[in-house]
Amino acid sequence: MKVNTGDVNAASRTKQMSNLIYKYMRPEHLPQIWCPGCGNGIIMRDVAQAIENLGLSRNQTVIVSGIGCSSRAAGYMDFNTIHTTHGRAIAFATGIKLANPELEVIVIAGDGDISAIGGNHLIHAARRNIGLTVVVMNNSTYGMTGGQYSPTTPTNAYGTTAPYGNLDRSFDIAGLAYGAGASYAARGSAYHVQQTIGLIQDGIRNKGFSIIDVASICPTYYGRKNKKGDAVEMMKWQRDHGVTVEQAAKMDPEQLKDKLVIGLLHHAQYPEFTYKYDMLIKKLAEEREANE
Repeated sequence: MKVNTGDVNAASRTKQMSNLIYKYMRPEHLPQIWCPGCGNGIIMRDVAQAIENLGLSRNQTVIVSGIGCSSRAAGYMDFNTIHTTHGRAIAFATGIKLANPELEVIVIAGDGDISAIGGNHLIHAARRNIGLTVVVMNNSTYGMTGGQYSPTTPTNAYGTTAPYGNLDRSFDIAGLAYGAGASYAARGSAYHVQQTIGLIQDGIRNKGFSIIDVASICPTYYGRKNKKGDAVEMMKWQRDHGVTVEQAAKMDPEQLKDKLVIGLLHHAQYPEFTYKYDMLIKKLAEEREANE
């Protein structure tokens, strides 16, 4: 009998997803409330898969979120989780990491939450190179509160607060963090699942501040306001316009205008903040003992 490998692979993926749900999610809080077609559920699954692949302990892993569509992930994921105030996810995560550096602290944030009201926390956590992993669900809009334009809304794109088009230039969140001192910066997308899982894994492995800016999709607000089609069409756009960092290096600015560059943008080794803090404490303790 000829086996339909497509059916076998589909069944395997379904089983794998089911295992992730019961191992890393709170089933009593499901199904999730994100709009049909939203990319955030895919990205949440990517985080869970990266944790599974790395074999991290649930008791030693903390998920922190702020306010916005992305923040729901902290309620769905069955770890030590904390749902914080608007823009303050990194500030809370910093406190957790300093209190117990052995914990793996992962921040899940939205583009508005992390780069608008939370922008100052982002650049200083990156500057300090504190050992956090920040995964951004970047849908280029404030989806939870009605589709207002955000710091990552493209120039001339529409939102409920930009009915004539957005005049601002958009933030490159990964580039911003890299420029501020992050030791790991990458970009993924809701469509490019395997690459994104790998980038999140490498970000968690990095001993320092890691940011993975993941292009999500919001068909309900951003897609509808900008005539991007339904969720399938928006995912196809990511498929057709996604180029790797290596490919982008061979393209001129004109060719890159409508492209989504994905992959590792920067990785370097700098001293991690909690390690330096611990060394300072030990040094002061030794000096105190010597003077007694």
